Amino acid sequence: MRDFLLNYGYFATCLIVGSSLFYFIILALSSQNMLSQIKSTMYSRFRELAGSEYVPPVSILVPSYNEELTIIESVRSLMTLEFPVYEVIVINDGSKDNTLQVLLDEFGLKRQRLSASRHLVSSKPLKAIYTSPQYPKLVVIDKDNGGKADALNAGINVSKYPLVSTIDADSVLEKDALIRMVKVYMENPEQHIAIGGNVRIANGSSVQDGRVSSVRVSSKWLPAMQYVEYMRAFLGGRIGWSAMNGLLIVSGAFGLFRKDYLIRVGGYEQDCPGEDMNIVIKLHRYMLQQNLPYRIIFCPDAVCWTQAPDTLAVLGAQRRRWIRGNLWNVLHFRGMLFIPRYKIIGWLALPYTIAYETLSPYIKLSGLAALIAYVAMDMTQYPVLLAFLFINLLIGLVFTAGSLIIEEIAFRQSVTTRDLFKIIGFSIVMALGYDQLNAFWKLQGHVDYARRNNNWGNMVRRSWTEESTDSGDAATNGAGKAADTKTAKAPAM
Repeated sequence: MRDFLLNYGYFATCLIVGSSLFYFIILALSSQNMLSQIKSTMYSRFRELAGSEYVPPVSILVPSYNEELTIIESVRSLMTLEFPVYEVIVINDGSKDNTLQVLLDEFGLKRQRLSASRHLVSSKPLKAIYTSPQYPKLVVIDKDNGGKADALNAGINVSKYPLVSTIDADSVLEKDALIRMVKVYMENPEQHIAIGGNVRIANGSSVQDGRVSSVRVSSKWLPAMQYVEYMRAFLGGRIGWSAMNGLLIVSGAFGLFRKDYLIRVGGYEQDCPGEDMNIVIKLHRYMLQQNLPYRIIFCPDAVCWTQAPDTLAVLGAQRRRWIRGNLWNVLHFRGMLFIPRYKIIGWLALPYTIAYETLSPYIKLSGLAALIAYVAMDMTQYPVLLAFLFINLLIGLVFTAGSLIIEEIAFRQSVTTRDLFKIIGFSIVMALGYDQLNAFWKLQGHVDYARRNNNWGNMVRRSWTEESTDSGDAATNGAGKAADTKTAKAPAM
């Protein structure tokens, strides 16, 4: 047993060191690429594009299930984007609450013929399409529940423009987010087939008239840790992967795609629990098989704000769902591994995802068990153990600091001293408990996958007024107004 534990300790140490070194490389690439993008933006006249007739029009797809508390605010924010020509297509995916009715009442929508729908990609039949002369940009689709992928396919079939943007119904965009993203597309429209936006946590920030007016880290510990987590993943990771053209995910919360390529790959796969990862790998595979030049890019200054779960039950359900999607996709696309024509996807991006995402719960939890065994069997001294833990904490803090620097360069939004201490403190807490909890949820997700349990679990939606109240800006956002909270059991996908 001692020999086994000792050998496993060497193996786990090599994995940790390898992962850390590789992430440092990704962070360095992110920093370098961020500086290049900022220089490009400094000389860009993208704001003038907002009124240009040469900007390609965009269809914004908003799949919605039981979103009555947030859908009106989200749609209103989308209706006031700084963009010349676009449409907003809300897909009511068989909601059990009043999502459809609040849309009909708020915007005075009237039922139209179904002739606007084409069969470009597979989706369930539509029940109705609603429009309003008063809001010509808005289209609402009503359909039976089929899951998020099916809802997005239905939106593609109804959309009339060559670019398609996807956004979650509980998210809001910065006014210039879409024009920033399309500006990146216009730099090379033949090769830029997909672009991902920067998703940030809105919990704790002030939200007014569908806009985030003041950015703050939430006073609640779970959303605050997710703020740090998202910052590391998007700013510290995705920029670097984008620079290598190895990005495997364009977040479902905010992305932009060429519709013709979505159609060529058959749209979103309806039985896949991780549709955002699935569609991107399908695009990689198609372009590499056809030997076509292409780029899938991350745009860090195109910002989308989203609500993060603030209870362990909801966060756990979300992470179990994410890892099921991850596992489904790596198994589905395993044929791309180590095949020369799939280049960086087959040789680096997918292997890294399998080693450090798909298999990470086994490595982290078994490593923790090994440390406990070392202590119990007197195989190590406490100073060595403490030094190991300190190095682990230091690595996490370096990643957080690097992401903060990139955020400061990108957005010129210095966090307050209080928020800075929060971020540093939660970076430490993440290494001492949150990461292990995440690993446990991932392990549960693997079990769910083996049992073919694709239920989304209980999803909680809060009105944006409540998020503003959390920030303490009650005077601006209506002090004393009771905020609504709603829990709904989401359907199996």
